[in-house]
Amino acid sequence: MASVSTITSSFLYTNTSTPSSKSLSFNTTLNLGVQRKFSVSASVAAANSPPPYDLNSFKFDPIKESIVSREMTRRYMTDMVTHADTDVVIVGAGSAGLTCAYELSKNPNVNIAIIEQSVSPGGGAWLGGQLFSAMVVRKPAHLFLNELGIDYDEKDNYVVIKHAALFTSTIMSKLLARPNVKLFNAVAAEDLIVKNGRVGGVVTNWALVSMNHDTQSCMDPNVMEAKVVVSSCGHDGPFGATGVKRLKSIGLIDTVPGMKALDMNTAEDAIVRLTREVVPGMIVTGMEVAEIDGAPRMGPTFGAMMISGQKAAHLALKSLGLPNAVDYATNIHPELVLAAADSDETADA
Repeated sequence: MASVSTITSSFLYTNTSTPSSKSLSFNTTLNLGVQRKFSVSASVAAANSPPPYDLNSFKFDPIKESIVSREMTRRYMTDMVTHADTDVVIVGAGSAGLTCAYELSKNPNVNIAIIEQSVSPGGGAWLGGQLFSAMVVRKPAHLFLNELGIDYDEKDNYVVIKHAALFTSTIMSKLLARPNVKLFNAVAAEDLIVKNGRVGGVVTNWALVSMNHDTQSCMDPNVMEAKVVVSSCGHDGPFGATGVKRLKSIGLIDTVPGMKALDMNTAEDAIVRLTREVVPGMIVTGMEVAEIDGAPRMGPTFGAMMISGQKAAHLALKSLGLPNAVDYATNIHPELVLAAADSDETADA
């Protein structure tokens, strides 16, 4: 049973010169029957502190409808032109794909396009297991959460984020603010560009078009050329493992055995270890790795997705001839390695 620990919440109380604006604060210590580690600090505005406009007579500045249309169209088409030939295309914006893009985007000279078939990026990382809220991350992958500034409850061998959406929303907000990243959601990767045995990009289409090829006449796709393609399409499903399944169908790999039954301690280390460039020009990351290698599934724990994504990013940097962590194994970041799968130590809740 977890030991009892304390949480200290600190709020600063300040009286200002105007009665309509206050900051409420207090110091309190809570005894909880769970082990936690985080600090809470906030400034709470008083209820009578008004917004910077009059809600009783609020009025928007005028705009022509055509201006709205032009702004959306011009910016999207500019992005399509920019990324028609880009450095890295990441297929799949789940936890592995987002982490890969985040890590890659630290180099401002690398242009990254993310293709996500869903309107809502994030894959399965909006919730934990069985539609529960909490996200479990095994150490030392929590070091990546520290970098993102995400609070968690700390245990001996793992940490727990109170809601998985905190991870997904935080990494997306940081990632998409960077100028060298573009997310094309509601876009499907229908095929690969392959020349002389090397993957050189992806064939794209609107996801709704891809889902309706059998109901309509021919609807040809578009293309994105890339120096490196990272496939993070997840485990098998309607849009899952599409990268490695296509490699098999065109004869670039022999088999896609599918993931094995759940073994959490073996699975996460295997996913990180086997994240690699499977054919020239294409790196596989996340749960798609389990499909190509027959590795076990890990179930509702997410550290391997993050670290596999980081490793894929550094493999892409290596392929681009840029500085990376995988070329310097003796100085590798500790968060790129999870606890050994053959260890006898397991964590008890």
